[in-house]
Parts: sequence; structure tokens; C-alpha cells
Amino acid sequence: MALHTELPIHRAGVDLLRMGFDLQKNMPRGLKHTLGEKIIAHCGDMLDCMALANATQREQRLAWLDQLLTHHRATTTLLRVGLDARAIPTGHWANAVQLLNSVGAQCGGWRNATVSKRAPAA
Repeated sequence: MALHTELPIHRAGVDLLRMGFDLQKNMPRGLKHTLGEKIIAHCGDMLDCMALANATQREQRLAWLDQLLTHHRATTTLLRVGLDARAIPTGHWANAVQLLNSVGAQCGGWRNATVSKRAPAA
């Protein structure tokens, strides 16, 4: 099993967290501590879920991947709120969506591979 830090999903997650820090730095004061901190927290939680999913047995991996997808949805929603509030520039939003799509697709594939290995052969 590969180290979680060597996985492509982890690299995309780290890039997303870095972007979260940059976004928070440039947000208006009123949103910096509310919206910015939540985005960063969910990105950090996604990285935690990735590491835990990689480190656990197949039976428990599905729960961590589901949690990862929950944080993914929350991050997407918070970024959308930031875009609508004009606290996040459109270019940054586009980059964040690309990273979120990458994380979501890789998590979905990882989840499907975990589920298919659990199912008994027909």
C-alpha cells in the first residue's frame, strides 16, 4: 500500500488547502474568520479522511470515503457562497472547482473499487 502522501488525491487535496489559505488571506474581514476558516477546516478534514481511508482495512475504508465526500460537498457549497458574496474571484473559483472535481472523481473511483472488492463474486 502506498503512503497517503504519494496518492494523486492527496496532492489535489493539499493544493486545495493551499488555495483555501490564499483565499482566506484575500477575503473581506467579515468573511475571513467565518467563511474562510470553514473552508480551510473542511479541506483539512478531507486530507484527514484521505489518510485514514488509506490506512484502514477495506471494511472501514468506505466510512472514511463517505466522510471525505461529505466534506467535499461542504467545501463546494462554501466556495460557492464565497463566489456569490464576491469574496472569491472567478479565476480562483475555477481553479478550486478543477481541484474539487479531481478529488471527487478520485474518491468516487476509490469508493467504487472498495465496494466492488467487498461484493461476493457471482
